[in-house]
Amino acid sequence: MVALHAHPDDEVLLTGGTLARAAASGCRVVVVVATDRMWDEPPTRLDELRAAAAILGVHRVVHLGYADSGHGAILFDDPPGRQRFVRADLDEAASRLAALLAEENADVLLSYDSNGGYGHRDHVKVHEVGRRAAELTGVRLLEATMPRDAVLHIARVLKALRTPFRYEGLERAFSPSKAITHRFNVRRFARQKQAALAAHRSQVEGKGRLSAVMRLLVRLPTPVFGWLTGREWYVEPVKGSGRRC
Repeated sequence: MVALHAHPDDEVLLTGGTLARAAASGCRVVVVVATDRMWDEPPTRLDELRAAAAILGVHRVVHLGYADSGHGAILFDDPPGRQRFVRADLDEAASRLAALLAEENADVLLSYDSNGGYGHRDHVKVHEVGRRAAELTGVRLLEATMPRDAVLHIARVLKALRTPFRYEGLERAFSPSKAITHRFNVRRFARQKQAALAAHRSQVEGKGRLSAVMRLLVRLPTPVFGWLTGREWYVEPVKGSGRRC
């Protein structure tokens, strides 16, 4: 199983239970991250990613080498020596991923739904690159998502807890329930998932809305954390064989 993600910490939030479940079943699991977050020291974020991945049982972590594109109205210039992921040529990025899929003899690729979850430009790019790499290799593709009604329910809980969560646009985020093809119960991996989230210390201890939400999640009693995050959802655009995973 190869999981393509946009940024460090996405692998936990969207697919952490699935990765832990696959690893526990004996599947070789590889996490590929497109970017390392432009505003943090890359070694720090990547070291945190490796620590989180190890907690989940992931066997290998790969950085595709791109820079974070940001989520505001302005797309900043490329940093020295690197390209922002959203500007990457689709076939070039997909070819990099396809080469890794071939190297790993992968059966399953995880990426994101067509909305890129909540619409971050790098998440939408992950969707595009994942689709193209699946076309190039024939690997089975599962696109991580959430049912919109569940997202809105969690948002209401976070709002009740007075968390500074961003609610705008959630009615259009992720996927409608009827589009979802796979629902995995991963509550028995809640402790691993929560510990992996806590391993992203620079994000948990940072400023902003996402950091506030992550701090709340890592401080919750594990049963409550498992209740909130114990299911993970996917859209399979084309049915595949999935020989081993």
